[in-house]
Amino acid sequence: MTTHVPQVTFRTRVRDESIGGENPFRWQDVTTDEVFKGKKVVLFALPGAFTPTCSSTHLPGYEAHFDDFKAAGVDDVVCLSVNDAFVMYQWGKKLGAEKVRLLPDGNAEFTRKMGMLVNKDNLGFGARSWRYSMFVNDGKIEKMFVEPNLRDNADSDPFEVSDADTMLAWLKGR
Repeated sequence: MTTHVPQVTFRTRVRDESIGGENPFRWQDVTTDEVFKGKKVVLFALPGAFTPTCSSTHLPGYEAHFDDFKAAGVDDVVCLSVNDAFVMYQWGKKLGAEKVRLLPDGNAEFTRKMGMLVNKDNLGFGARSWRYSMFVNDGKIEKMFVEPNLRDNADSDPFEVSDADTMLAWLKGR
């Protein structure tokens, strides 16, 4: 594991009303520095948008505690998944996620460089992120909570330590 977040460029979509139509979005590249430099960021990564635990508990937990994270001195809360920008947008819209920033890692470059890319071929998912959370201060990883048994084609999808409550408790106790 690295002590600093890897340098990558994320391909994101942003709303642009000048485009018009049903899909008023344009591509916008976002660098790692733009996400983390000079900020205190909580990032949590999950296997995929629209998947059961990710949709029922993981993202909703961080969304519900967003104001608590802000009160604890966090500048931004970011959800990362190996999905494209279109999927991440539609997932956030469906869940009503308005506070947590959804960051697509469509090529899995960030996830790979973090050492968190796993194969989930046994589920028909292909390459995905292992579930984890981390606190990043100005690009430096200060704390990570990685779900147990990190490995390819895991029989289970543990969700024990990367949840919002665990991160919030650590932030309040540091």
